[in-house]
Amino acid sequence: MKIVVIGASGTLGRAVAAELKTRHQVIEVGATHGDHHVDVTNLPSVERLFHEIGKVDAVVTAIGKTHFGPFHEMTADQFWIGLRDKLMGQVNVVLAAQHHVSDGGSFTLTSGILADEPIRDGVNATTVDLAIEGFVRGAAIELPRGIRINAVSPTVLEESMSAYGPYFRGFEPVTAQRAALVYCRSVEGAQTGRVYRVGY
Repeated sequence: MKIVVIGASGTLGRAVAAELKTRHQVIEVGATHGDHHVDVTNLPSVERLFHEIGKVDAVVTAIGKTHFGPFHEMTADQFWIGLRDKLMGQVNVVLAAQHHVSDGGSFTLTSGILADEPIRDGVNATTVDLAIEGFVRGAAIELPRGIRINAVSPTVLEESMSAYGPYFRGFEPVTAQRAALVYCRSVEGAQTGRVYRVGY
C-alpha cells in the first residue's frame, strides 16, 4: 500500500512510519520535516499536498497541539489552539484527502486518553479528543467507495513523560512502538468507525 503518515517526525509518527515501512510504501509528511511539508490548519495547504502526492491507499495523522492550563484562566485564543490544530487539522486532512484515497482505503486519526479520563488543566484536550472521536463515527457512515475511518486513542507515551508526566500522575504510559501497532491494526484491518484505545 501507498500510505501517507502526517506527523511522521514526531515521537508517535516516527514509530508508526517505521512499523508500516516494513510492509508498505510510506510517504512521511510534517510541518517542516519529511518527504512533503504541510500546514494542516490551512485547508488549501492540505489540498496542495494531496494534489502533489496523488492517489494513496491510506492516510495516518499523528498530530495535534492542545492547550494545557487552568480553565478559569483560559482565554478563547488558548482554547482555539486545540480546536484549530488537533481537531480541524485532522478534519482538514480527511476533507482534502478523501478525493485522493483509493476505493477501500482508510484514514486513521489520533484522539487520546483524555477523552475518557479528564485531568486538571486538560479541558481543551478532553474537548478536542471527544470531538475527533465523534467526527470519526459520523464520517464512517458517509465516506464513499468503501473508505474506512478510525481513531487511535493512546494513553500518555513513555517517551513523552519528561514533558507531560506532571499532568499524568498515576497513569501507566506505553511506548510509541506499542501504540504504533494499533495504528497498523487500523490501516491493515477491516473495521470502520472504531476508536482503538491503547494502554487503558
